[in-house]
Amino acid sequence: MSVFGKIMGAIFGHSAAAGAGPATGGTTTTSSAPAGAPSSAAPTGTAPSAAPAQSVDVAVIVDKAAAAKHEKLEWRTSIVDLMKALDIDSSLAARKELAKELGYHGDTNDSASMNVWLHKEVMAKLAANGGKLPPEIKH
Repeated sequence: MSVFGKIMGAIFGHSAAAGAGPATGGTTTTSSAPAGAPSSAAPTGTAPSAAPAQSVDVAVIVDKAAAAKHEKLEWRTSIVDLMKALDIDSSLAARKELAKELGYHGDTNDSASMNVWLHKEVMAKLAANGGKLPPEIKH
């Protein structure tokens, strides 16, 4: 399973991660979406995909996972802390693999810039797949 697939699986459940492509994250379904769900990200087509049919509150899930770690994890701003909270390898090698999956074109040796991009991209993809993000997270 891809690194992004592991993130999706940890938040949405493993069945959602199985169909999520690393670059697109899948498509949205035709079922009624909550008011905050992004509709402009949905490609045209009528077939449902493996994306979650309902909105998932990302903060509730990740806050609970982070609390179980008994350390302060700033997952709202840090890709490393997000991955740690979800029990996903957060090593530089794993983050470079995630960057490759998501189409990062910057210098992967500049880990600070890559990490900022990864966090923003992961949050955007979570939102595009039905994740409800806290208002302070811009995506």
